[in-house]
Amino acid sequence: MAPTATDAMAVAAAQAQADGFAFVAGDAMREWVQGAQPVAGWERFAASWESLGPDPYLAAQGRQRRRRHAVFAVGREGVVELQPHQPHFQALEYNPLQGDIERWFEPVVPEVAGSAELRRILEAGRDFFGRLSPGTAAWRIEVHQFRIEPGADAPGEPTPEGVHRDGVDFVLVLMVDRHNIASGTTTIHAADGRQLGSFTLAEPFDAALVDDRRVFHGVTPVEAMDSRQPSHRDVLVVTYRATGVS
Repeated sequence: MAPTATDAMAVAAAQAQADGFAFVAGDAMREWVQGAQPVAGWERFAASWESLGPDPYLAAQGRQRRRRHAVFAVGREGVVELQPHQPHFQALEYNPLQGDIERWFEPVVPEVAGSAELRRILEAGRDFFGRLSPGTAAWRIEVHQFRIEPGADAPGEPTPEGVHRDGVDFVLVLMVDRHNIASGTTTIHAADGRQLGSFTLAEPFDAALVDDRRVFHGVTPVEAMDSRQPSHRDVLVVTYRATGVS
């Protein structure tokens, strides 16, 4: 019998418990997210990355990145609910480049925030990370749509703050689309800087599942394979922070 998505996620959960991170290939992650009744709107969901606004805070430092942001909450009953639009905040110890400031980004548009595609991704992360933190009864979830576009004469920086932690409990990074892109390798590190693993999110639904309490992560710069053509790396980053225990 061929392995199922449930089998693959059980293996990933065991790896994350042992090592602090796991890579899940797109086919298994897609099946885990979509379940027995696949959602038909992935193309529409992925196309929403075309409407991301610039990151004004990064632009002020001479760098380029596009993004949108939203906050959700999961209560004790397990329901994922969109919260009022609010700033993104990271302490300076987690983000030495832009820490200790409230950053207001354009919100995730209602059609995406309320979509079945996003809801299933958030629920899949809730269920997966719930295995690693079984005592958690409530979560704060932050959703970040990111587009990195390398320039003709400069690589794009998926993680301009370098190898880092996000200052949450868990992080899900889901590949949405790569076009005319080389590199973009995710690296995982111990607190002393040792590299613990590396992999490249190359196909839609390829995912990194990271225990942010234990390990650091980063992504190598990306370059256009053909600098004469448009290029981008589109990812969905979802962070989970426990806000209540059972």
